[in-house]
Amino acid sequence: MKTEIIETKNWQGMDLDCSSCPSFGSHCRLMEACVEDRYAKRIDRFFDWNPGTAKNYLGHPYFEVRAVAAKHVEVELLPLLMSDRDETVRWSVALRLPINYLIEMRSDPDREVRIRVAARLDERNIGSMLDDLDYFVRQIVARRMPVRFLTLMMNDPDREVRKIVALRIGDEWLDKMLVDEDPMVRLEVVRRIHPTRLPLLIDDEDWRVRYEVAERIGTAYLKRFTLDFDEAVRDMALSRLAREGNNGKN
Repeated sequence: MKTEIIETKNWQGMDLDCSSCPSFGSHCRLMEACVEDRYAKRIDRFFDWNPGTAKNYLGHPYFEVRAVAAKHVEVELLPLLMSDRDETVRWSVALRLPINYLIEMRSDPDREVRIRVAARLDERNIGSMLDDLDYFVRQIVARRMPVRFLTLMMNDPDREVRKIVALRIGDEWLDKMLVDEDPMVRLEVVRRIHPTRLPLLIDDEDWRVRYEVAERIGTAYLKRFTLDFDEAVRDMALSRLAREGNNGKN
């Protein structure tokens, strides 16, 4: 298969001129590793070969150079790029920035930056992002929040966030989530809650919830489910009754 050759142009679309490059004489090679190339992989390879030069490019006009330099520069220099005008640079910074600085990026205007921040914040600080405007950021928070604080997210406006909460919250709070407006959240609760609490959802409006209830509820309630409106729920109840009957004969 023929390999595509990506032309060597600088970030302004002009032909590269090694004679005018300030890095000329370093370990660089056209079409392979060049800090002035507009192609990010060649920039990255240049810094792989010359990691000590990264600090010299934190103010480069091309955002890709600054973003790649942030991957290689000494950690103590990263705060210089926390407010960079380009979100790609801030993404790169958020992946390596020490936690004591990272908390200052919790309100970054770009969701991708905040996603990276939420993925790295420690337990002491992750809760400060539970009201983030972006649902995916809050999903990350719900996955990483200490369990004892998940009650603060039980009423999150996003269904997927509440599903994560239902999967992780302490058993003592599951009853309160049985009344969630979304059947997919209630379904997650039904799968975890103690069987003695399942009668609370016998008449749930969603067949998927009733099916899960019929699969786990005590046998004394199964006859009721054999009259359910949904065929799958009826079949589940009948199947369990048949199994219980066979077990009683053995």
